[in-house]
Amino acid sequence: MGTEQQFTTDMSLKEIAVTFLQLVASGKVREAYQRYISPDFCHHNPYFSSDAESLMVGMEENAAETPEKVFEVKLAIQENDSVMVHSLVKQNPDDLGGAVVHIFRFQDNKIVELWDVGQPIPKDSPNEKGMF
Repeated sequence: MGTEQQFTTDMSLKEIAVTFLQLVASGKVREAYQRYISPDFCHHNPYFSSDAESLMVGMEENAAETPEKVFEVKLAIQENDSVMVHSLVKQNPDDLGGAVVHIFRFQDNKIVELWDVGQPIPKDSPNEKGMF
């Protein structure tokens, strides 16, 4: 067993999901994919073809366009082979950002399926508790 595989299996699925997102947000998209994405990966983002390559290229383009992206995990929950990560994502430090939920399904400690949904944070909201 190689060190990369050992590294991955020593982490909980929740830690893998969060680390994957942190790497992607910091622009290390290919590293994130090489470490954590299964060869059988598919996703449900409606703006890209469902294969890994299409989403990875889109993530790389976004990282290049938004080098000051802010990514803050607010909550991560693991149940069986699924992980949900609720995060604040800002395209730059001055952006109000959005609340994003990523849902991961794992198989053999690799991400095999991914869903993501997001909602922009409104400038003026009557909810005094905020989105987080």
